[in-house]
Amino acid sequence: MPNFTSALYLGFRHPSASLRPWPEISAGLPAAFSEPSGAEGVAERLAHLQGCAAGVLGASTLHLFWDLFGMCAKRPVQILFDADLYAIGRWGIERAAGLSVPTHPFRHLDPDSLRKRLEEHRVSGLKPIVVTDGFCPDCGRPAPLKHYIELLRGLGGTLVVDDTQALGIFGYSPTSDSPYGSMGGGMLRWSETGGSDIIVICSMAKAFGVPVALLSGSQTTVNQFKKRSQTRVHCSPPSIASIRAAEHALLLNQERGDELRLRLARLVVRFRKGAESAGLGLNRGMFPVQNLILGDRTHAIYLYRQLLRRCVQTVLRKGADGKLKLSFLINARQTANDIDSAIESLETIGKTSVSEVM
Repeated sequence: MPNFTSALYLGFRHPSASLRPWPEISAGLPAAFSEPSGAEGVAERLAHLQGCAAGVLGASTLHLFWDLFGMCAKRPVQILFDADLYAIGRWGIERAAGLSVPTHPFRHLDPDSLRKRLEEHRVSGLKPIVVTDGFCPDCGRPAPLKHYIELLRGLGGTLVVDDTQALGIFGYSPTSDSPYGSMGGGMLRWSETGGSDIIVICSMAKAFGVPVALLSGSQTTVNQFKKRSQTRVHCSPPSIASIRAAEHALLLNQERGDELRLRLARLVVRFRKGAESAGLGLNRGMFPVQNLILGDRTHAIYLYRQLLRRCVQTVLRKGADGKLKLSFLINARQTANDIDSAIESLETIGKTSVSEVM
């Protein structure tokens, strides 16, 4: 059964036999008292992969966003955020808003909208914190990080990037033959952007296949976060088993990552060419989440059900715009036959009208 529901884009798996052994799943200590074994090494390697000076692990991006935006209440700041920001970043901003931090949305991936918002609220004298996803899988576009940081640097602001989707996929020096680039460090590497005024929060749970998160940035930023974090005091840190899996993911990425990214890109190209030949519309770009452009909710539900009847598993989900999307999540473990079977099923379904089935 062709399965297009997994966000493990590189196909990484981490069976226990492949990991360094651990004597205990947890030391029973909060990270603020003692970092779990191996956590600091993983954080440092992952931060450097992204192009950042330092990093600190967290159990999830929710923990990290909760802490980061909770800290904003004690500073003279305002938060400007992408109107289609992923839910977890929004939850962190909601905490800040509940603590009386001013928050303002701007249009999705729109530097001009951000510039106008910055000008509108400049009179407040509050330092701006701009929050965006590094890459949007709904519309298939990267965030214009260079434009954002240029707008902020004259104002002493900070850019916060949720790079969960891009980590492990995009890297430096993309070419037409290697559209994802090398090493999978994420959108800072891909866009050649960096600086001490940028904070990156990401999960390793997508391309790298590990339920661990990282906050990375300057050494000063990371040190301050460690001192002021509440979840590092009151919540459990990442398990030692997860940290061992993160070590394994970084090793696999070093040894085979570029090979797998190239294989993944070829599968995505095959899917896009097949969909085009079948007369199907897709979101733009080469990201492994490929969304069919459909007329309405009824059409999306119809296609989803018909594909299931043909043993093709896809994801029916609500996008940031509130519309239902039928998504094909492509990963490096799939085969050309999987792609061709999905396209063949779509072509067959297309010959039957919705009214005949619904």
